[in-house]
Amino acid sequence: MNSDSDNDCGQNRITTALLLAAGTGSRLFPLTQNAPKCLTLVNDKSILERLINNLKTQGFKRLVIVTGHEQECIMNFLGEKSGDICIEYVHSPLYKTTNNIYSLWMARNIINEPFVLFESDLVLNSTLLDNMVYPDRMAVALMQPWLNGTTVSIDHTNNVTQFQKGTTESYSDIRYKTVNIYSFSLSSWLAIVKNLNKYISAGSVNCYYETVFSEMVDNKSLRFESVSFDNKPWYEIDNMKDLAKAELLFPSEVRKFAKFENAFA
Repeated sequence: MNSDSDNDCGQNRITTALLLAAGTGSRLFPLTQNAPKCLTLVNDKSILERLINNLKTQGFKRLVIVTGHEQECIMNFLGEKSGDICIEYVHSPLYKTTNNIYSLWMARNIINEPFVLFESDLVLNSTLLDNMVYPDRMAVALMQPWLNGTTVSIDHTNNVTQFQKGTTESYSDIRYKTVNIYSFSLSSWLAIVKNLNKYISAGSVNCYYETVFSEMVDNKSLRFESVSFDNKPWYEIDNMKDLAKAELLFPSEVRKFAKFENAFA
């Protein structure tokens, strides 16, 4: 949906990432019983290590992580720096009783620049981020029968026009699954924070941040350009079945090497 020519505007390239990693990952128990979801191994590497490698490849310089469940594991694993990436932490003490809208709100005071938002359950090919490191974009994939979750509609200019909750109902238009990677300009982020403040002040701490994004897209106070994730592997890991599928998409280095050796045997 975006062309590689977009990458010519290097002066707008985003170098800050925000990772929401506060949840308990209960659907991956027992793997997450004593460790956060992002440290779940996908073959030989954790979700978090894969993300860090992707960020390094894309030239990110700053990573802010909102922690909760077993935060010490993440802090011990990463420390305050990984390569050229400086790492900062914000702890969400209410992680057991709140949803990702609250985690995003927790970052309101520590981030004051454009950034890319990630969830802690995604594994992906690094090149998928080539067009996500510029402001006000949303990663999407064409809706398929095996996918579920929030969908969006897109117009002929690749702009997101509407969010839809759930995907069980029948529909005739073409819809796209949100991949839960978003980029924001500073002006968009400041507008989002104002709306997050309203929700949190009203006690709406158990909804999803997509509720805020959807409302703002509807009233045209927020704009997203879609970026297709259909051309390279990615996977969202919510449960053990997802993990098994992700491991097929992202084989270990040992398995890849063995496959290479067998090809010349």
